[in-house]
Amino acid sequence: MNPVVSVLFVGGVLGIGAYVVAVLDRAFGPVSRGPRDWFVWPIRRAAFLAVQRRTETERPDAEAWILAPALLAALAAAGLTAVPVTPSLAVADVSAGVVLFGAAMIIVMVAVFLQGWSPNSLFPLIGAYRFAAMALSFGIPFSLVVLTTAIPAESLSVGAIVASQEGLWNVVRQPLGLPVYLVTGAAVAFWGPFRIPEGTDLAGGAVLEASGSARAVWRIARAGVLVTLSVMGAAIFLGGHLGPVLPGWAWTALKTLVLLAVFVWSGHAFARMRVERFVWFGWVVLLPVALVDVFASGILAL
Repeated sequence: MNPVVSVLFVGGVLGIGAYVVAVLDRAFGPVSRGPRDWFVWPIRRAAFLAVQRRTETERPDAEAWILAPALLAALAAAGLTAVPVTPSLAVADVSAGVVLFGAAMIIVMVAVFLQGWSPNSLFPLIGAYRFAAMALSFGIPFSLVVLTTAIPAESLSVGAIVASQEGLWNVVRQPLGLPVYLVTGAAVAFWGPFRIPEGTDLAGGAVLEASGSARAVWRIARAGVLVTLSVMGAAIFLGGHLGPVLPGWAWTALKTLVLLAVFVWSGHAFARMRVERFVWFGWVVLLPVALVDVFASGILAL
């Protein structure tokens, strides 16, 4: 794909996806006022943030503060490039696509830490350290369930993994994989019950000092991470573009929307966890379940 077209395509998918996240968030939220409000609210909120004055702190790291949301958006874009939308439409279906995706999602920790550290403020810094503790707990199970989908395909290419599900989706072959992926994916995007670095007990944590356009860009970038997680989940667990009657891109979009709705719904359905509880949950529950998924998939493959 032409580089300019690739940039426009990835940017368009993430932009539309971020808008859909905002619409779903409003629809599932406690103050939902009907479909018209769902679709207008994201635009109204973005316009409000665009004219809001940016917060200034004493001796911030201004360059890193600007870099943080840009890095988060870039990581979402990098992970998205590895997913083929149809058999003939892919930005970069590289031979190690799931490794590229996994690396991009784990490096989200760096973007969040920069966001919390840059303002030179106490609560954002605590939020940054919280996410570092979280990343150590979800990183291994997240990587394991993603890489395990490569076992039936005998390839790390996302296109090959999708093709290997022609007769049976991985969500059936590896029933433990998708639930672990959804939980750890929500943690990667610090969403819903895992909005720990931005906890209300820290008055907003990592984004406490972010306001105006900076806060809007951060929110859009975080929504972009959710979109990338949903697109990849649809590809490696739900067969991606495979399906009858409808064209491949429509199946990819439909499956992505389903996972995106699950992610957004979880943000309103479950209470936020305490960081120490999440660390325990990651090591004592998620990691063993992910290992069982690996062993079961290996035995099935043999």
